[in-house]
Amino acid sequence: MSNWVVPVVVVLGLISCGWCQERVGEAPWRIHTLFSVECQNYFDWQTVGLMHSYRKARQPGPITRLLSCTEEEKKNYRGMNLAPTMEVPSMSRHPKTGDWYPAINKPAGVVHWLTHSKDAQNVDWVVILDADMIMRGPIIPWKLGAEKGRPVAAYYGYLIGCDNILAQLHTKHPELCDKVGGLLAMHIDDLRALAPMWLSKTEEVREDRAHWATNITGDIYAKGWISEMYGYSFGAAEVGLHHKINENLMIYPGYIPRPGIEPILMHYGLPFSVGNWSFSKLAHHEDGIVYECGRLFPEPPYPREIKTMESDPNRRRALFLSIECVNTMNEGLLLLHAAHGCSKPKWSKYLSFLKSKSFAELTRPKYPTPESLQMMEDEVQEQVSNEPGRPHPKIHTIFSTECTSYFDWQTVGLVHSFHLSGQPGNITRLLSCTDEDLKNYKGHDLAPTHYVPSMSRHPLTGDWYPAINKPAAVLHWLNHANIDAEFIVILDADMIMRGPITPWEFKAARGRPVSTPYDYLIGCDNKLAKIHTRNPQACDKVGGVIIMHIDDLRKFALLWLHKTEEVRADTAHYGKNITGDIYESGWISEMYGYSFGAAELNLRHLISSEILIYPGYVPEPGIDYRVFHYGLEFKVGNWSFDKANWRNIDVVNKCWGKFPDPPDPLTLNHTSENLRQRDLLSIECATSLNKALRLHHVRRKCPDPSSLVTSNQETTNEATMSRKVGNIDSSHMMKSSAVPTNETWELSVTSVPARTNQTFSTFRFWMISFWVFAILGILVVMSVLFSERKVQKKRGKLYKPKRRSTYSGFTDINGHD
Repeated sequence: MSNWVVPVVVVLGLISCGWCQERVGEAPWRIHTLFSVECQNYFDWQTVGLMHSYRKARQPGPITRLLSCTEEEKKNYRGMNLAPTMEVPSMSRHPKTGDWYPAINKPAGVVHWLTHSKDAQNVDWVVILDADMIMRGPIIPWKLGAEKGRPVAAYYGYLIGCDNILAQLHTKHPELCDKVGGLLAMHIDDLRALAPMWLSKTEEVREDRAHWATNITGDIYAKGWISEMYGYSFGAAEVGLHHKINENLMIYPGYIPRPGIEPILMHYGLPFSVGNWSFSKLAHHEDGIVYECGRLFPEPPYPREIKTMESDPNRRRALFLSIECVNTMNEGLLLLHAAHGCSKPKWSKYLSFLKSKSFAELTRPKYPTPESLQMMEDEVQEQVSNEPGRPHPKIHTIFSTECTSYFDWQTVGLVHSFHLSGQPGNITRLLSCTDEDLKNYKGHDLAPTHYVPSMSRHPLTGDWYPAINKPAAVLHWLNHANIDAEFIVILDADMIMRGPITPWEFKAARGRPVSTPYDYLIGCDNKLAKIHTRNPQACDKVGGVIIMHIDDLRKFALLWLHKTEEVRADTAHYGKNITGDIYESGWISEMYGYSFGAAELNLRHLISSEILIYPGYVPEPGIDYRVFHYGLEFKVGNWSFDKANWRNIDVVNKCWGKFPDPPDPLTLNHTSENLRQRDLLSIECATSLNKALRLHHVRRKCPDPSSLVTSNQETTNEATMSRKVGNIDSSHMMKSSAVPTNETWELSVTSVPARTNQTFSTFRFWMISFWVFAILGILVVMSVLFSERKVQKKRGKLYKPKRRSTYSGFTDINGHD
């Protein structure tokens, strides 16, 4: 392998330095790119990929690999010439504490470079990357919007410690803690101020084992592995650096880019796949592919195959990015092997593709679009006009459910009301189910549906919390569906629409969502908000109905999910006096996840009390409420409805299943008009549900209900058998008329336990009686037959006839006639 050194130095030196001189001459300021690695095969193939992409992207200025190795590691290390390199003393094993933490080499390497490199004295701007990245175009700090004192960085939303006690413990300025990492572009003066603090804060967080928990750090392993990331964020806060945060410039392969966005950096830190092909960097942890002539990573599908795999243009772009990432690494390996003096590899279709003009065209340098350069802090509030003649933006309505009969009847009610309400646009049910649930699920056709993997049982923590499916489903839908709407209306399944919910009527805008008041979310006013968001003053007590611009929802959805996980894990603050949760079980964590996530982005809501009403509440005079939310029990006289009582009763798949009919509005006798209006709304809600169910059964072509029963006795018997198998078939509870009376329904619902015991006893009595009589009958028959045989034998002895005549049709046990 030693004979590789001279050619590699010449080739890499000419290529790298040629770019350095050419690009520095063109740029008005000097740029230097840094990345940190260790002496391992794992980092060597990453280095090859990054270096090759650096050249293809035509990045201005030089690049330096900060190589952290022990003296023992250097003895056998083969990759010294893979990139322009500065050797850095290894801190993987901390020299003072003995802690094994290789990630600390990144800030330690930057400090060493600033102190000992001449290049650090001859530069204006520094770009810091990770080794597991592929550049797609030049990263020029000032063109990205970086300023002295305002670095540009990529968004790392999982650094939840910026919002809680972790930041309060480790920086005097927690309000300046930014969740950033991956791509860093800053002025050299800012880096000089930051680097020592970055290193010391990394050591500090790493030693704070008491706060390594997932609900504090966001580290799913709870091992303090992301201490270096927090070291950066806390260090920057300490020296007063507030970042311009961009979530468009960098993308993980496998993620779907937003329309109009051109990522210029790929970070392949997570596994990704295209069809049956997949790539995970961890699968190549010990891979010596750099030093094995002719070896490449498994070839991904070709571009023309991608075109047949996916018709949606945005999802197709995501697949193209995934194959571009690995193809670029393989192209780098191919060129490196040639530079090492490896023999020319045998021709193959794949090698031909990597050398083709079409691949060169596909991987030419990319440049950020104006949309790509938009920072998260840029809030553009464009209120939707309601002027006559001006076109309204597209709307899409979504709601989240699970594979249960409980959500099925709610779905029937909501979808039916949606079609009657005049709501513009389409509606989609986000259905969260396990594979096992789907095997027996019968409600696929109840609504236009987007299927989502269930998170009811959290895949990492094992926590059972079905409510988390709502933010998880929204995030999944955003990443996997083709959405052409500008505004999204989010509802709950237990709602009935009474009219359209539009952004132009309720004044929603980009950067300004609309929602309804949830005043019981008292955690927005106390320490819960201070723990879980850096902007507690921006916490809005809202929920139920949400109208949000699609751009805001894309930025917000992941935070909604993360904050839900965070609040759910914070069991120490489940108390009613803190959360307002009367059960003190963390059941409303998802609601707080929404409010805290929105606060993180400073998404302040217009709060409208004219959209939603709970049946049973007294309405405000003159308000045309658009949604019933029947989440609570409501009553009209002696009649009542509580959705919780129907959790395990299937009224969707049993023909003519329905709820108890509410009273006739004409029977209301109130002296108070307010109470009369309250009861009229309650009756309207229940009636709407039953109408929806009736039309559902008609569409299912259920038989005429009057033909299902012939007598009250048959009704009782069939109801008994239905309960025997654990279901209540409402169609069998009807009298001879097509519509059950109110009294019939009251009996069937309120007296289920008593009647169940009674019918079980009756059924058991008749079955026992039947078997007793059957056994007695058999014994009588056998007795008669036995007596006849005795008589025949006696006659045979007396008369002894020469030939037996046939008798009784039975064959003799000896087989004779």
